[in-house]
Amino acid sequence: MKKNKKVHVVAHSHWDHEWYFTMEDSNILLVRNMDYLLNLLETKESFSSYSFDGQMSVIERYLDIRPENKARVEKLIQNRKLFVGPWYTQTDSLLVKTEAVIRNLLYGYKMGEAFGHSMRIGYSPDIFGQHAYLPAIYKSFNMTHSIFQRGVYNKQVKNDVNFRWLSPDKASIPTNNIFFGYGPGKFLSSEKEYVETRLVPILDRIAAMNEHTDVILLPAGGDQVLARENFPEIIEELNTMDLGYTFVLSDYESFMDEAWQTDFPNEISGELIACQKSRIHNTCRSERYDIKRLNYLVENKIVNILEPLAIIAQKSGLEYPQPWLDLIWKKLFDSHAHNGIGASNSDDANHDIVVRLTSALRMTDDLINLLKKQIAHAVSKKRNDANIALLFNTNPRKTEKVVKLVVFTNEKSFQLTANDEKLNFSIINQEELDGGRKVIVTAAGEKEVEIPSYYRTELLLSKQTLPALGYLTVEIKPAIEKSDLLHIVSDQTIENEHVAIHFQNSKISLLNKKTNIEIPDFIRFENVADAGDSFDFSPLPNDETIYIENSELLSVEKNQLFSKMSVRHTATIPSNIEERIAKNRTKNFEIITEMELIYGEEFARIRHIINNQVSDHRIRALVKTPITNPTYSYADQGYSLLKRSVTSSYLNNWREEGFVEAPVPIFPLENIVAVSEQEKTLALLVGGIKEYEILPETSEVALTLFRSNGLLGKDDLMWRPGRASGINNKVVYTPDGQMLEKMIFEYAIYVQEEAINAQQLFEKSNQFEGHEETYHLQSLNTFEERIERFEIDFPVSKLPEQTSVFEIDNPTIFMSTCKNAWDKNGVIIRLFNPTNQAETLHFKTTLGASSWLVSLAEEKLEEIKNNSLSIPQKGFVTVLLEDK
Repeated sequence: MKKNKKVHVVAHSHWDHEWYFTMEDSNILLVRNMDYLLNLLETKESFSSYSFDGQMSVIERYLDIRPENKARVEKLIQNRKLFVGPWYTQTDSLLVKTEAVIRNLLYGYKMGEAFGHSMRIGYSPDIFGQHAYLPAIYKSFNMTHSIFQRGVYNKQVKNDVNFRWLSPDKASIPTNNIFFGYGPGKFLSSEKEYVETRLVPILDRIAAMNEHTDVILLPAGGDQVLARENFPEIIEELNTMDLGYTFVLSDYESFMDEAWQTDFPNEISGELIACQKSRIHNTCRSERYDIKRLNYLVENKIVNILEPLAIIAQKSGLEYPQPWLDLIWKKLFDSHAHNGIGASNSDDANHDIVVRLTSALRMTDDLINLLKKQIAHAVSKKRNDANIALLFNTNPRKTEKVVKLVVFTNEKSFQLTANDEKLNFSIINQEELDGGRKVIVTAAGEKEVEIPSYYRTELLLSKQTLPALGYLTVEIKPAIEKSDLLHIVSDQTIENEHVAIHFQNSKISLLNKKTNIEIPDFIRFENVADAGDSFDFSPLPNDETIYIENSELLSVEKNQLFSKMSVRHTATIPSNIEERIAKNRTKNFEIITEMELIYGEEFARIRHIINNQVSDHRIRALVKTPITNPTYSYADQGYSLLKRSVTSSYLNNWREEGFVEAPVPIFPLENIVAVSEQEKTLALLVGGIKEYEILPETSEVALTLFRSNGLLGKDDLMWRPGRASGINNKVVYTPDGQMLEKMIFEYAIYVQEEAINAQQLFEKSNQFEGHEETYHLQSLNTFEERIERFEIDFPVSKLPEQTSVFEIDNPTIFMSTCKNAWDKNGVIIRLFNPTNQAETLHFKTTLGASSWLVSLAEEKLEEIKNNSLSIPQKGFVTVLLEDK
């Protein structure tokens, strides 16, 4: 090889939106730095380019304050002096819905292209681990390469930091691992001491890890840094020295284009969460459960309900609420930004995230309410019937299931019909509500008139066949027949046709009635100290694990379609870390667990309610499995299940092998975690819980419900030696991180009568997540939904009582999104196949006259013939339906 190696020095800034500081702090600094940067790039020709962290949000924020500078920014981007995109914000991709990752890139890519150029690099310099599907996602956004820091083992990049990264569907992208992070050239200097003691040793190490190329990368930036005006001069001075390196001020695209003129032999597959060279902080996924739960609720309501409902509404002639969806998504993206959803933040920053997500949730609920009401009103006019309810299905297949509905009636008893057939239902809760008073203005003045009381009834409709991506109408009429009310019984068992749960001697057992697989004492809780900080859980030396095992039966309630068992677990535990150390227990700790079985469902719904008043601890639900000494776990990420070893081969000697964190086998999940053997599988379907561990000795799945601590930054943790992460010489106290509040945790337990079956698990997860919405058109109650009380217009006069706008015929295929196209010229449907073999499907639709396969960037690839398409194993496709 040549003696001289070429070093691409990339000047950049990594921009955290919020952290131990707030977004306001960040934005005020941003405007000053961007003003300086624009002047530098415009006036100093030798400063060839600058990369602004791959985030379009920083450009948007800057132009909010400096709108007069838009043309200057566009010119610099078009001339490749300023590199922006492809993200809107750099999301911690293992903590959010995969669809949210895609949307983040969609907004970033489209905005960057509108300015003249979105960087062609899947650039993730600081996120805590790499999502397995990022190679496929990046490629579908026209990205040619990927660059990231965290997640690989040293041996994987020992000889080449350049490699091909493969996703589960076998898509691959040329990738570079910035082994020393994004800041090795931050303080670039030509001074002799710096060159000899810092620069050359780093370059020599990087060069040794580039066996197949003489082209190497030196990122030269850091957090919230000001552009270094003298970089061009420093590079000229370095090139006069006999260092064995030639330096150029460059950009990431130019570096990757030149380096990848060589085809590197190294391949790395799947998710990348190794914590050897760079910290991953895998237990930040149970930190600050408040924002994890809120984010889950908002994401699911947008993707599963609001957007497909809005497509149904648009097809009916109503307005698609794109400007509102833009606002909601950007509130999410701001909350997903690095150090945001990961919860390694100050109380002020976390408060802002809670407010942001709460605002997004309110807007989402309001829009759902508005669209349901407008559709229902038009159906009512068509039927000439004012007392109807609509059942919406946002799945692309006909769905047969029990549906929850809330109705308001003058009468205590009523009947429901659909298509002139009487429907069976069971009442979960019924209450009589005071009608209140209304004020009437008369010639004699205001007059108060009492309104009769009425009934609010929460019920379950017996199995209904709901149209694919559509709705059907139910009629509500007075009746005299007796209703099937939920009533308290003295039994100690609840069951449906698939599952039974039995309480005896303070223990709870779960039975799969089809296979007769019984799991005795299937749930208990683990309590330990958390001596860590908001980045990482850390055990307390000599801590005593407290198992909360015995429970008290509170109630059993039943009717034909629904049964519920409530139990209480209690224990006396230490109230804080000081009591832990002193081995004192003074605090009574209580966990209320509600277990529900719904007719037709093959899983048991579990809900834990905890009012936490204890500091510095971690609570995990330990769910017993029928799998003896499980070896692997299976958890979903994106469009398939990832198989993971339940033990780490590095754990015994991780310090000797230079791991910066203990490689404890604690993992993230999106919706599903399972363990399996030849003829049985147990899966947990979760709702906002983001962390699990498999305990093979006890055959338990440990779901981390939450952990509490009050510090942002702490040195020398048991599992994370050395300095605190990110903040040196400063401890930020975060009392809100103790989570001293009431929290709700929801998941379901499903026992499968065979070895792992991805299609079934995704189907059950789909059912648990919920893709149904209901609405009773009525005038008795105006407070059930957020904006129900207010007058609105009804642009569409009449609609049919039943509709379906898109349907597929293959039960192994699932829909991950249904929304308006970015350019508003059609509808986007994203479908995926979680199985191990390619699948074909046929669809029928009223949404467009032509259909196209498109990229994630929503750019046409090829026309779909005969409404048929194939989806590769563990893969996804995006379909555009448009009118010709």
